[in-house]
Amino acid sequence: MATEEIRVRGTVQGVGFRPTVYRLAKACGLSGDVCNDGEGVLIRVSGSEEALTEFVARLQTECPPLAIINQLTRVIYKGEFKFDNFVISTSISNAIKTEITPDAATCPQCQKEIFDPFSRFFRYPFTNCTHCGPRLSIIRAIPYDRCNTSMSAFVMCPECAKEYHDVENRRFHAQPVACHVCGPTAWLERADGKSVTASMFSMLDDVDAVCTLLQKGEIVAIKGLGGIHLACDATQENVVQKLRQRKKRYHKPFALMARDIEIIEQYCIVNAKEKELLTSSAAPIVLLQASDKKQLASSVASGQSTLGFMLPYTPLHHLILRRMNRPIVLTSGNLADEPQCIDNEEAREKLGTIADYFLFHNREIINRVDDSVVRVLDDKVQTIRRARGYAPASISLPPGFNKIPQILAMGSELKNTFCLLREGEAILSQHLGDLENAAAFNAYQKTLNLYLNLFEHQPEIIAIDKHPEYLSSKLGKELADTNKIPIHQIQHHHAHIAACMAENGIALDSPPVLGIALDGLGYGNDGTLWGGEFLLADYRKFQRLARFKPVAMIGGEQAIYQPWRNTYAQLIAANFWDDCQEQYADLEIVKFLNKKPLKLLNQLIEKKINSPPASSVGRLFDAVAAAIGIYREECSYEGQAAIALEAIVDVNSLNNDKETLIYPFSFSFSDSIYCIDPRPMWQALLDDLQQQIPQPVIAAKFHKGLANAIVEMVQHLSKKNLINQVVLTGGVFQNCILLEQVTKQLQALGIKVLTHNLVPANDGGLSLGQAVIAAAQLIHEC
Repeated sequence: MATEEIRVRGTVQGVGFRPTVYRLAKACGLSGDVCNDGEGVLIRVSGSEEALTEFVARLQTECPPLAIINQLTRVIYKGEFKFDNFVISTSISNAIKTEITPDAATCPQCQKEIFDPFSRFFRYPFTNCTHCGPRLSIIRAIPYDRCNTSMSAFVMCPECAKEYHDVENRRFHAQPVACHVCGPTAWLERADGKSVTASMFSMLDDVDAVCTLLQKGEIVAIKGLGGIHLACDATQENVVQKLRQRKKRYHKPFALMARDIEIIEQYCIVNAKEKELLTSSAAPIVLLQASDKKQLASSVASGQSTLGFMLPYTPLHHLILRRMNRPIVLTSGNLADEPQCIDNEEAREKLGTIADYFLFHNREIINRVDDSVVRVLDDKVQTIRRARGYAPASISLPPGFNKIPQILAMGSELKNTFCLLREGEAILSQHLGDLENAAAFNAYQKTLNLYLNLFEHQPEIIAIDKHPEYLSSKLGKELADTNKIPIHQIQHHHAHIAACMAENGIALDSPPVLGIALDGLGYGNDGTLWGGEFLLADYRKFQRLARFKPVAMIGGEQAIYQPWRNTYAQLIAANFWDDCQEQYADLEIVKFLNKKPLKLLNQLIEKKINSPPASSVGRLFDAVAAAIGIYREECSYEGQAAIALEAIVDVNSLNNDKETLIYPFSFSFSDSIYCIDPRPMWQALLDDLQQQIPQPVIAAKFHKGLANAIVEMVQHLSKKNLINQVVLTGGVFQNCILLEQVTKQLQALGIKVLTHNLVPANDGGLSLGQAVIAAAQLIHEC
C-alpha cells in the first residue's frame, strides 16, 4: 500500500473536478480525500501502486469539460492518515495560486432541461451545472465557493441542496445552482416607467415576451451574464438605425446573435472551425464572411465584408430566441465608448433614452465581462478581443520564466488589458476598453484592485508603456511610488513583439527574432511616434533596423478621425502636391483638398505645431482610403477607413501576379536605419485615379504592394542579420489580406512566421509583452 499527496494546479475549481476525483478514486478502490485550496486541488490518497497509477492516468484522460490541468505533482504523504473511505473535504483557505474559470456557455444537458416541460428547470433562465454557467462574472474571492459569489444572496431550496451535495449529480458543488423556487428571477420593465404584464403579449412569461417585443421592432436592454446588452431585430433597417442614433454609435459594426447555426448560415459562410468556435464553451463572437444568400439591415455592418455572429450562451438568451427565426443585434449596453452597464439602476439611468424595454434580473454582476471576438484565418484562430469565455484563464509562459517574482503590467491606453505575472504563467484581464473615457478608466482601476485581491497578487515590479500621457502609465507610476516598487518602462512595439513571442512559446534565452510591428502609433525610444517598425528583438532588448517613412499627423489626434489629413500629409512628404496641382487638378481628391485651409496646414507641418511625424502604417491605410474616396472626410472610430479599404479589395486583382497590379515602394538608408518610402506608390495611385481605375482594383494593388515592400525589406535585413523567425504583430496585422500575403511570401522564402492566436495583435495583448520584457530584464540583471 502507498499513500500519496497529489497536487493539481490549473483550471480545477468550479468545473466539477472534485466529483471526478471522487468517482475515479472510488472506481480504483482508493481511500482518502480531496479539497479545494488556494493552489488548486489537493488530494490525499492511499491504495496499491497499480491503483494509484491507474487513478492518476484516468484523472488526466477523464478530466471534466471545463477543467485544464497545468501541473500534477505526486509526493509521498507523511502526515496522519485517518481515512478508510474516500470523501470530499471542506475547502482550505491559503495563499492563492489557483485560477478562476472563465464564464462558460450553457451546456447541452442544461439546454435540454430548460425546454423540457417535465424538468424542474423548465424555462428557468439561470439554469447551470458544473459544466456551464457564470464564473468570473459573479466571483468576489477565492476559493470559488458560493459564499464568495453573488449567489450568496440566494439560499438553496431542499431540491437544489440535494443535488448540490449529491456527488453523483451533475450539479454537485455547482456554486450558482438554483431554480424557480430559490434562485434569481427575471422581469420586464418599460423604459417609460409604466407597468408591464406578460398578458399584454399573450406570452409564457416576461422572458418569452422579449422575443415578441423584438419582432415588433422594439429595442430591449437585456441583462445577461457579464453585462447589459441592447437588442433589436437585425433585419429591420429603421430599427437598427434608431438604435444607432440613440446609442450614438454611428458606424461601428454591431454584434449579432442567432438561435442556431442554421440561421447564421442564411447570412454567412461558416466553415467547420468556425462552427466549433461558435458552439464551444467560450461561445465568442466569430467574424464570418458574409454571403449573398440573405441580407440583414444594411446599417448593421456598413462597409464590412464580415459579420460578427454568436450563439446564445445563457439559458436566458436561449429562451428569448426560441421563437426568433432571424438574427438580432446584441450590442453592449452603453453610450458611445463608455463601459457596458452592469447594474439595474445604472441601466435605467443611462439606457432609458435608448431602450424601449428592460429585461432585468436580480443576480448581481460582480465583474463586467464583454463578449470575446475571434476569427479563423487559414484554419487558425485569431483573437481580436479576449474577454468572456477566455479570461482570466492563464497563459503558460515559455521556458525560462518559471522562477520569476510577481509582476504587474498596466497595458495600453486603447483596448486595454492588464497582466499579472507569477511563476510560469500570465493572467491577462478581460478587455477593459479605451481608458481615455473617464468611466472606462474608473472601471479599469476597480477591476485591477479586484484581480490583485482575488489572486493575492503583490507585485514586486510594475511595467508600463513609455508614452508619458497614457493613463495606465500614470497610474502605474503612482502605484510604484506609493508602494516603493521598481518600475520598468517598456517600448510599445517591443511589447507587441514580446507578447507574440511569449504566446508562441519562444524560450527566454532564444536568439533574437525580426519583429514587424505595424499599428496606429506608439511612443518610440527617440521621443517620436512609431507605427511601422522592423525590430531585431529578444525579450530583454531590441534594435530598430528599419521603419516606414515618418509623415506628419496634421492636427495630432484629429488625423485619426479625419483621414484626408493623412492623404495631404503623404502628398506633401512625397513632394507631390505641386505635381497634383498641375497634372492631377481634375481629380476629386485634389479638388477636395484644395477646399481645405492648406496654408494653415502647411504652417502646422513646417513649424511642427501639433503635427508630430509618425511612421504609422495605420495612417498610411487611412491616407490611401481617403484618396480613393472611402471615409475621406471623417471616421467615427480609429481604423474605420482601413477596414473599409480591406473590405472592397478586388479578389481577381489580388490573385493576379502581374507586376502592373502591384504598387511600387522605394527603399533608402539614412541615420543608420533603412526606410520604406511610399512615394512611388502615390504616383502610381494618382495615375490610376486619373485613368478611373475602380476602387477595388486600387485597394488590391495597394495591399499587394505593401506586402511586397515588407517582404523585400525582410529579405534585405536577413542578408545583414541572422534571421530565421519573423513576428507579425500590431493592429494593422488584423488585416487578413495583408497578413496572408506577407505570411505566404515569407514562408515561401523558408522563413518561420509567428502570429497571434491566444492574445490580440492589437493593444489588447500589449500587457503580456510588457510583463515578460520586465521579467526578462530582471532575470538578466540578477
